[in-house]
Amino acid sequence: MKTAADIRSLLLKGEKIDLECKEAEKQVPRSIYETYSAFANTDGGTILLGVQEDKSAKDPAKRFLITGVADQEKLISDFWNTINGSKVNVNILIDENVYPLEIVGLPIVVIEVPRADYMMRPVHTGENPFKGSFKRNHEGDYHCSEAEVRAMIRDQNESGNDSLLLDYYTMDDIDLETLHRYRNRFRVVNGDNVWNALPDKEFLEVLGGYRYDRRKKAEGLTMAGLLMFGKGLPIRDVFDMINMDYREETDVSFDVRWNDRVTYDGTWENNLFNFIQKVMPKLTSDLPKPFRMEGILREDDTPQHKACREAMINMIIHADFQGEGTLKVIKRRDRFEFTNPGILKIPKEMIYKGGNSKARNPRMQTMLRMIGYGDTAGSGFPTILAAWAEKGWPEPELEEDTILNQVTLSLKMNSNDTNESQETSKSANGTHSGTQTGTHSGGEGYETQIRSMIKANNKITRKQIAEALSVSLRTVQRILNSIDGLRYIGSGRGGHWEYNGDDK
Repeated sequence: MKTAADIRSLLLKGEKIDLECKEAEKQVPRSIYETYSAFANTDGGTILLGVQEDKSAKDPAKRFLITGVADQEKLISDFWNTINGSKVNVNILIDENVYPLEIVGLPIVVIEVPRADYMMRPVHTGENPFKGSFKRNHEGDYHCSEAEVRAMIRDQNESGNDSLLLDYYTMDDIDLETLHRYRNRFRVVNGDNVWNALPDKEFLEVLGGYRYDRRKKAEGLTMAGLLMFGKGLPIRDVFDMINMDYREETDVSFDVRWNDRVTYDGTWENNLFNFIQKVMPKLTSDLPKPFRMEGILREDDTPQHKACREAMINMIIHADFQGEGTLKVIKRRDRFEFTNPGILKIPKEMIYKGGNSKARNPRMQTMLRMIGYGDTAGSGFPTILAAWAEKGWPEPELEEDTILNQVTLSLKMNSNDTNESQETSKSANGTHSGTQTGTHSGGEGYETQIRSMIKANNKITRKQIAEALSVSLRTVQRILNSIDGLRYIGSGRGGHWEYNGDDK
């Protein structure tokens, strides 16, 4: 429960994605239930009844006015009666989430809405989730699209999504060269496993890549089987909204956007196993490799190499392949970035703690774990944290963008460590080390560029900024929040940016 000081602090920070104020002097506003749905389906938030908001005010201290409510007990009682009725499909609140409070001598009501569990989303008003589901962005509550609602419904499946049987897709749609490369690695890691003797179709079946449906009397490839080992054309026929992209941006400039790229270009079967095999050596090539012997063999697989593998595997097993988006891996001079479509299924704090995994694609997780890619369920992220902590590098950042429906993991490194390792790598290859002159140089560089963009066009949108910098909306918003005196006046495309005080 928040204190009066907590609420005053929230109000002084100005408009936030997780704060909604309603005047509500004598009755609970109808729109409060849309905000309840939006907070529950996004990342939670606080609703204040008895606080008036003047969106035209530039000064946060003048933007919010405590007006109070006439009868706290009645408002709270009316709210509980409604939310426990048929107005919304589910009540995710407990008594401690709704309480009276007094601010500057005036009574208000506080409603703290948590993020709903993935098994309960979408939280919606009325009976139809496609009409009554809302999410939250910086402009307020908005109706969820049909795609957003379907994604939340898919996530309710406890057994994951990748067991889906694909009608009319058979072993003819498998790229046997890819499958046999996988089987060779499987044989090395699991030499005594009886699955090694199975024919390809039976082998794929025990992995979860091929399935029989006795009720429908049908059989064929599963989503996991096709995506992991399929031919490119059949994959694009079914999953035409999903792309795979790796970019190396270690020495970019204004006229060079990347140094190396792996995306579909017709030269390889663009399945997931091939993508992993192509990207992983490029991704970790510049990481320091201390000389260490394991028996008579050199062992140079460091915890940081393992952490990069874990990050890439996590990106795949948690991706929503039935939606729209890109599996994107970017290698910059000072960090790695891994982005997958689909929002988090469990709270971020549980992921950092470890021990609990809710993969969207558990069969893919099994396929990769069986060849040494990926730790046991729930231990992958702590492995990444430990590897980065060992080097004294910044803690990995997991960013969720509920608007773009994607998650990005950033693994930042100290610049002196990465520069030294890249110099060593390039010297070993007989090449001269270039100097980075591009735009991808971290938060300070982005802030300078964002300031310049706003000076040039004070009506520029967050989306336009993100596209110009090739970063996520969440990254843009985080940097915008850190710029002192910068505020967005108005709402939507009709608003504009202004500096409060001197323009820095």
